[in-house]
Amino acid sequence: MKEIQIRDKKFRVLISSDKIQEGISRVAEKINMELKGQQPIFICVLNGAFIFAADLLKKITIECEISFVKLASYYGTTSSGQVKTLIGLDENVKNRTVVILEDIVDTGLTVETIVKQLGIFEPAKIKIATLLFKPEAYHKNIKVDYAALEVPNDFLVGFGLDYDGFGRNLEDIYVLVP
Repeated sequence: MKEIQIRDKKFRVLISSDKIQEGISRVAEKINMELKGQQPIFICVLNGAFIFAADLLKKITIECEISFVKLASYYGTTSSGQVKTLIGLDENVKNRTVVILEDIVDTGLTVETIVKQLGIFEPAKIKIATLLFKPEAYHKNIKVDYAALEVPNDFLVGFGLDYDGFGRNLEDIYVLVP
């Protein structure tokens, strides 16, 4: 099993790039079928979802737009449990189908925050698409509509996910070696 080192931690491959692409293809097929004729706007949550968004949008065949928002969680010595928008949405989403693109949905705090913020702009509907979903960690009532892959509640890097800013560029997804 391939292992790598990022800063002071060791990681091993959990999901190969081939499996990742298979999951993304499944999500794209479902979106193309379910949202045909709706001209959705995809909203990519930066930084982590940029690789997922790029690969997914290459497989989307329906008319659509994409925009980007950047969210950040504030942490001190303990989690504050708050998310702040750093870069906001410029497009009009009123009466539009919005698909939020996330790299990973674990507790659901970021998804809950962005859904609340978008609700102010009166979209017709909001869908959630994520590369990775951690069902064991998820504690919210917002439906995750499209998940490319379900993963255990472990620390992961690669394919947009990072450890202290490093590892986003890896084509596979790695799990922390205990």
